[in-house]
Amino acid sequence: QNLIGDFSRKYLLPLVSGRHQDLKSISISTMASLLKDEFKHVIDSYTIVDCRYPYEFNGGHIKVSSCSSLFLPLSFSSSIFVFSLSHLNCRSIIIFHCEFSSERGPKLSRLLRKKDRELNEYPKLNYPELYLLEGGYKAFFSTHPDLCEPKGYIPMTDPSHVSELKYFRNKSSS
Repeated sequence: QNLIGDFSRKYLLPLVSGRHQDLKSISISTMASLLKDEFKHVIDSYTIVDCRYPYEFNGGHIKVSSCSSLFLPLSFSSSIFVFSLSHLNCRSIIIFHCEFSSERGPKLSRLLRKKDRELNEYPKLNYPELYLLEGGYKAFFSTHPDLCEPKGYIPMTDPSHVSELKYFRNKSSS
């Protein structure tokens, strides 16, 4: 039973078994194929939600292609629907990730689904097709640095960003 959140159809992208059994995960190779437009015949648009802190993002992030957009959630709860899928009747997907896709990415994916459920009559959803990038940016960058810009990776716990880490952790817990 691999139906999207509103149960209207199957997930388009190939799924992998991930750490978070309640979420649908894709492999880094599937993400690379998506970025290379290998799914453009079935997917109208996609949004990559990079859930890392700004200093991590600025050190390197997944490139945005012509049919994708990038959303960096600084205060996600207050702007949960700021990024929009311009063609809600078209096949549009959202892919979440953080450094490892173990905490921040899954948390925000679940939050979006929860808010979407609250705003709609079950089973209708504005964003029915959500994915999590298994392994996160670190795994993606280690295999596909050519699909990242700049071609870099800054860990969340990088010693040169201790004050920023403390700031964003405090901000996200408040």
